[in-house]
Amino acid sequence: MAEIDKRFAVLIDADNVSEKYIKALLDEISKDGIITYKRIYGDWTRPGLSSWKNALLSHSITPMQQYGYTTGKNSTDSALIIDAMDILYTGNVDGFCIVSSDSDFTRLAARLRESGMYVVGMGEKKTPKPFIAACNRFVYLEILTSEQQKAEVPENADGMDIKAVRKAIGDILDEISDDDGWASLSELGNILLKRFPSFDVRNFGFKQLTPFIKSLGNFEVYSVPGAKGKGRVLYVRRK
Repeated sequence: MAEIDKRFAVLIDADNVSEKYIKALLDEISKDGIITYKRIYGDWTRPGLSSWKNALLSHSITPMQQYGYTTGKNSTDSALIIDAMDILYTGNVDGFCIVSSDSDFTRLAARLRESGMYVVGMGEKKTPKPFIAACNRFVYLEILTSEQQKAEVPENADGMDIKAVRKAIGDILDEISDDDGWASLSELGNILLKRFPSFDVRNFGFKQLTPFIKSLGNFEVYSVPGAKGKGRVLYVRRK
């Protein structure tokens, strides 16, 4: 039986995200499933949000008006959180994508996960670590919109240098490998993402995990035919 695509609610904090990211972030979340809700929150009477108009029309995103009733209080965040909980209780989605660089959504992400939701966070590199850690997966918006990835591996990306990445991969292999040292590459990738939600090979100039693993120099990868000759199954071990 074919796997059914997850249904996602995409909720965007207009106060903390630029409209230049909109196409890239929608394309990214579409890899995880089908977008059933597309809402963006802000005080649309503010001139500073006028640049969003064309992006909202082009991508059929529903603007949710929230006036700033009190100076110093972010009513936009409250509106997004209330809507997220309302959507949760409808039972119409399998996951949420929260787009913001604001740590105020840390507890929301944790609460949604407690209810069995798959939570993807998206924000700029200034996003506080507690919000990143509260998500199942976190994607930096700058990575999505970079014009061209560098072919070489940088010495440091996203606070995880190459030495730290090698160690993390080695530790996971020690835990899950068989007697010959081999482990499923997909399982390795899943565990790596669970432990480091912001890990993304695009931070290091790659588009896929396999060439990134090979570039580290400490590991070897081999493949075997999949079940009934369909596709390939990849394995990795220390050299």
